[in-house]
Amino acid sequence: MATYPQIADHGLIGDLQTAALVSTDGSVDWYCCPRFDSPSIFGALLDAERGGHFRVRPPGDDHVVTQLYLPDTAVLITRFLTQAGVGEVVDFMPPTGRTATDRHRLVRVMRCVRGRVRFEAHVAPRFDYGRQPHTTHVTEHGAVFESADLTLTLHTAWTDDDRTRERLQLDEDGDVRAVYELAAGERAGLVLESSGDGPPRAMRAQELRELVDGTAGFWRQWLARSTYTGRWREALQRSAIALKLMTYAPSGALVAAPTAGLPEQVGGERNWDYRYTWVRDASFSIYSLLGMGFVDEAADFGAWLRDRIEETTGGPGGPLNIMYRVDGSSDLTEESLTHWEGYRGSSPVRIGNAAMDQLQMDIYGEALCSVYFADRHGLPIGHRGWIALRSILDWLCDHWDQPDEGIWETRGGRQDFTYGRVMSWAALDRGIRLATDHGRPADVGRWAAGRDAIYDQVWERGWSPRRGAFVQHYRTEVLDSSLLRMATVGFIDPRDPAWASTLAAMDGELVTDSLVYRYDPAASPDGLAGDEGTFSLCTFNYVDALARAGRADEARMVFEKMLTYANHVGLYSEEIGLTGEQLGNFPQAFTHLALIDAAITLDATLDGRAPRRAWESF
Repeated sequence: MATYPQIADHGLIGDLQTAALVSTDGSVDWYCCPRFDSPSIFGALLDAERGGHFRVRPPGDDHVVTQLYLPDTAVLITRFLTQAGVGEVVDFMPPTGRTATDRHRLVRVMRCVRGRVRFEAHVAPRFDYGRQPHTTHVTEHGAVFESADLTLTLHTAWTDDDRTRERLQLDEDGDVRAVYELAAGERAGLVLESSGDGPPRAMRAQELRELVDGTAGFWRQWLARSTYTGRWREALQRSAIALKLMTYAPSGALVAAPTAGLPEQVGGERNWDYRYTWVRDASFSIYSLLGMGFVDEAADFGAWLRDRIEETTGGPGGPLNIMYRVDGSSDLTEESLTHWEGYRGSSPVRIGNAAMDQLQMDIYGEALCSVYFADRHGLPIGHRGWIALRSILDWLCDHWDQPDEGIWETRGGRQDFTYGRVMSWAALDRGIRLATDHGRPADVGRWAAGRDAIYDQVWERGWSPRRGAFVQHYRTEVLDSSLLRMATVGFIDPRDPAWASTLAAMDGELVTDSLVYRYDPAASPDGLAGDEGTFSLCTFNYVDALARAGRADEARMVFEKMLTYANHVGLYSEEIGLTGEQLGNFPQAFTHLALIDAAITLDATLDGRAPRRAWESF
C-alpha cells in the first residue's frame, strides 16, 4: 500500500469558492475545481497512486519541515530546513469574490531564506476523480493540461525571467516536472489557473509579491472585524478563518468540510462526502458568526437558509432537505469510486450522499433557532419567508411524532430519537416567539399545543428513571451526546437535578479523558460496521454544557485539553482516535463552530456573567 500522510498533516487554503489541502511534505493532495463539490483534480489523499498531486519540496527526506500560517491570514507557509539552506513554499489562493466563476488560481511561491535550496516540482493532475483523461502541452513559460470539461494553465515565475526557459519537462504520464536551484533571496513560482484567458506566461517576481500581499491584506482586513476579546483569541480567530474558507461566497453556504471519503475509522466503511451544506451544521454558524461579530457572513447564510425555506419543495424528509449543494440544488446522488483504494485502504470512497433523503426531525429546530436568533440581532425574516416558515411549522405539528434517522444519519432504521423531539419542541417554541413578537399571522394555539405535547412526551418516554438520564431514543437506555444541547436550547434548566444526573451519566459512559463519544454503536447498532473515535463537536458541546451547569473549572480543563488535539496550524477534523489521531473529513466546520460557541459560553461563566441563551440576544 502507498504511503499516506496523517490527516492532520495538512493546512487549508482557499479562495471562498473552493479549497485545497497542502501537506507538510509540500504536496497539494486534495483540490476540487471550480467548486467545493466539483470533481477533484488532485486526490492523492484518497489514492496516492491514482489520485493526482501537485508537489513542491526539496528532494529526499534529509530535512526538517515546519508549517504555519502567515499570522491572521489563510496564507500557508511550509518551511524546509536542509543541510544546505532553508527554503519556504508559500501557498495561497487569491479570493475570487461573490460572483461564481470557473477561474481559480492556486499559487505556490518557492523562496530561499538562507544558503541554497533545491526544489523539485511535480504537477500531476487527474481530472474527474482520475476518471477522465487529459492532454498536456508544455510551452516556453508553462504548461496546459486539458480534459474534456476543464483546462488548467500552469504559469511560471522567477526572479530572473530568462531562467524560466526550458525548466518544465513533460514525462511519460503527461505530468510536468521542474527543478529549481535557489540561492538566498531568490524566489520562483508556479501558478495553476483554471479557465484562464490566454496561454502560459512568465510572471515577474513582483507580481507574486503583490498576489501574496493582496491575499494577506484581504484576510487581515476581514479578521479585523472580529469583536471577540476573550481568553482564546488565537484559537477562535483561526477557527473563524477556517469557517470563512469553507464558505461559498456566491451563496453564503457553509460546507460541512472541503473533503470527501476520509474515514472515521482507518480501514472502515464510514467514509462520507461532506462537501455540501447541511441545514443543521450551517444553522449553528449563525450563533458562532454573530458571537464573533461577523454580521455579514451570518446575514449571507441567513439569506441562503431563507431561500431554502421559501422553496419548501420538500421530499422524503419533509419540507426541507437535510442538505443541499452550495448553490441550493439537491442532486446529491451517492456513488462509490471503486477505482480508488481510499485513504490508507479505507473503502468505499463515496461521493454524493444518500443521507439527503433521510428524515431528520431535528433540522427544523436548528433552522428555527437560527432564524429566531438572527431576528433578535437585527436580521429579520420577511413576509415571504414567514409564510413559508408558517407552512413548515404547520407541517411539523402534524409530523413530529414519528420515527426518524436522527442527527447522526444512522443507516440502521428509524427510531423515536429524543434529540429530534427536543428540537421539534424548539422549532415550535421559536415559531411562537416570532409570531407573538412581531404580530405575525399564525395558528399559535395549535403550535403551543404541539410544543407542550412534545415536552410532556420527552419527559415521559425520553427520560429513564433507571439511568437517571435522558436517553438516545424511546426503545433504548443508551446515552447520546447530542442531548448535551438540551439545556442550550432551553428545554431544561442547566441547574435542574435531572440535568445534573444526565451529565453524570454521560461522564461515566461517553467521556474518556475529557473526550466525548457520540454514542456506543455496540449498544445501539447504527447499521454500519466498525467503531469510531471521539467526536470533537460533542467534546466542545460538553464544555458548553458543563459551563452552563456551574462546573466552570471542569469545563475549562476539558476545553484546554481539547485545544491540544488541534493540528499544528489549529485545525480539527471530525473525530479523534485512541492515539490522538485526527479522523474523518478535515477540517470539519461543525467542530470549529462548536469551539467558538464553547469559548464564548466559558468566557461568560468565568467572568461571572450569565452565558448567552439561544432565545435571547447578547
